[in-house]
Amino acid sequence: MGSAASLSLDQFDIKILTHLQREGRCSNVELADAVGLSPSPCLVRTKRMREMGVIVGYGADIALEKLGPYVVVFSEVTISSHRRNDFRKFEEAAGRHCEIVEWYNVSGGYDYLLKIVTSSIARFQELMERLLGEDVGIEQFQSRIVLRESHGKRSYPLGLIATPRTRA
Repeated sequence: MGSAASLSLDQFDIKILTHLQREGRCSNVELADAVGLSPSPCLVRTKRMREMGVIVGYGADIALEKLGPYVVVFSEVTISSHRRNDFRKFEEAAGRHCEIVEWYNVSGGYDYLLKIVTSSIARFQELMERLLGEDVGIEQFQSRIVLRESHGKRSYPLGLIATPRTRA
């Protein structure tokens, strides 16, 4: 999944990223204390990782159940043709629908796995009808409605992905 050329991060960078995944709203002083650095070098590192594109944003983890009724659906989509332009056309269409919150081009028996969040099953069905009507190459789709969310991990195992370098 990742790029062939990984960025050069050390153990402090990885500690900063790991803490920011859990506590994105912490102050620089709190972050520096949590990772064992003084505030100034911690800020320099954080800024460098933003500029490098490692840190791409901050967001709130929203409790959807507090806002109103909703449904989460995972849809497996097969597209009819597999030219680069066909994939681009489908991905552009997926990006135009706010209900499609994530999509992955995958290997196996289908081409895309979509995560869809909307207010009802009827709204989900309307979305799929709109997508089919847009003629973006959908050959077939199968969907799975989430009955209960497990609320698993909301962070990545950075220590396993990033290979830390040692400072000279």
